[in-house]
Amino acid sequence: MGRHHVVPTRHENMLWGYLEAGIAPILRVQSGDTVELGSFPAGGYECLPADRDQVPTEYLNAIAALEKGAGPHFVTGPVYIEGAKPGDVLQVDILDAWPTMDWGYMAIQPPLGALPEDSFEECMIQPSIDRRRGVATLPWGMEINLDPFFGIMAVAPPPEWGRCGSSVPMAFGGNMDNKELKPGTTLFLPVFNEGALFFAGDGHGVQGDGEVCLTALEMGIGGRFRLTIRSDIDLSQPFAESGTHLISIGLNEDLDEAARQAIREMIKRVKKLTSLTNEQAYMLCSVAGDLRISQLVDGNKGVHMMLPKRYLI
Repeated sequence: MGRHHVVPTRHENMLWGYLEAGIAPILRVQSGDTVELGSFPAGGYECLPADRDQVPTEYLNAIAALEKGAGPHFVTGPVYIEGAKPGDVLQVDILDAWPTMDWGYMAIQPPLGALPEDSFEECMIQPSIDRRRGVATLPWGMEINLDPFFGIMAVAPPPEWGRCGSSVPMAFGGNMDNKELKPGTTLFLPVFNEGALFFAGDGHGVQGDGEVCLTALEMGIGGRFRLTIRSDIDLSQPFAESGTHLISIGLNEDLDEAARQAIREMIKRVKKLTSLTNEQAYMLCSVAGDLRISQLVDGNKGVHMMLPKRYLI
């Protein structure tokens, strides 16, 4: 059984708005260890509630102290996994996620979002969070059940890519904003650097597929992950699975191409797990696979396919 590590949620353990290889690790762990860490909502002072007593001091410290990159997201890491090398795969078992603050926010910022040509006013709301009941209350009185997850889970990008803004998801993972990547799910990420260098951040209290207005319910969350190095998996982009489904992931600025990537990745995985031919796997995806839009608002759009495991023979 691996060791358990706790990373304090403070700015010394975070980056703001970017991911990059070559950042000194905040923690070194063995393959199979579990790590507990947290993150703050994306954004800066403009996103805070009027009642600053609700805002953790460490969140204010992070805004004041950290160099801001091209994106708005706070990410905790990197965590170095001993023995990981380029060409391996990092298996991230998402064990738990929970809210850590009593408020969150949602924003519309034209022309960003899924409807840039439509006439929406710029606005922000700050729902209250009842952590005990697991609900958020919207300003018009409606309650929404929380379903927290990390919008960003990633390994460090290839060194030759330099500093990558936190907004755009790519082969290393990042801001995938996929609500299926929640407790009980396993995410697989291709490794590009020694130690893999795992990051997590961009806490979401709840989100619909698409994240259409630009944001989910952005909030502080904590989480627990098991990090395991795999050398027996061939993977060039993120893939996931839950107890019931395989989850392929496509990421591209063109939504059609993102969908094609998700289909191709699912076909490859089905062929590896079954005796089906290329054509049979393609047909299985057509009758049993569900294509869903993860998000439309992060530069590279996300599409994921959900295929029930019960059909693997």
